[in-house]
Formats: sequence, structure tokens, C-alpha cells
Amino acid sequence: MVTHHPSNVKKRQRGSLTAEVMAALAILTAVMIPLVASSLQDQKHTRELYLRAVAMEIVDGEMEVLAAGAGNGFEPGQHTYAVTAQAAANLPPGKFILTRTQETIRLEWQPDDPATHRHIRVAREARLQ
Repeated sequence: MVTHHPSNVKKRQRGSLTAEVMAALAILTAVMIPLVASSLQDQKHTRELYLRAVAMEIVDGEMEVLAAGAGNGFEPGQHTYAVTAQAAANLPPGKFILTRTQETIRLEWQPDDPATHRHIRVAREARLQ
């Protein structure tokens, strides 16, 4: 008959428990890394959508004013356009550009760094009356 010493059984049980904990941590790590990466990517995409919405709201509001007649006060050509909207402070560095021809007026927001914010560019065009 083979008998095991009680201390050997406890050592084996502790070793099995350590191995199970290590395997569980490995599985948890393998699952969490892609989830964290996906969450960071979603956060960046959400920020870009927010910035685009802010730029779109400002450009749309200003275009209504320009199309109603304020656009006639500009000479044909390209001009830097100053906006008074407080929401413009939320946008990354960039500029509003007004382009006027004889028949149309175009307002556009362009980021200073198009490589970083390439999806945020917003433009609206209207015919002058």
C-alpha cells in the first residue's frame, strides 16, 4: 500500500492552484487587450464625430446668415472668415475660409493639421440672390 505524506498533497494542491490562476490571468489578458484597444479606437472616433458636428453647426449657422444677404458684403475671392460662436473654442486649431464668386458663396472649416483631423473638414455652398 502506498501512502502519501500530507505535506506532499498540500504542495501539489498549491501548485495546481497556482497553475490555474496563471492560466486564468493569461485568458483574461488575452481577452482584455483587444477590448481596451477597441474602446480607445471608439473613443477617438466619437471625438472626431463630435468635432465634425460642432464644425457643421457653426458652418450651417453662418451660411444661413451669409445666404440671407451678408455674403454680398464680401468681394469675390477667398477670405478668412471670423466666427463669434463660442463652440468654435472646442474645435482643434483651424480656420474658416469664405470663398465668393459672382454667383456662389462657400464657407469651409479646415483644420490646421489635416493629417490628424482629416475627417472633420466641413464645407457648405449657396447661390447668392
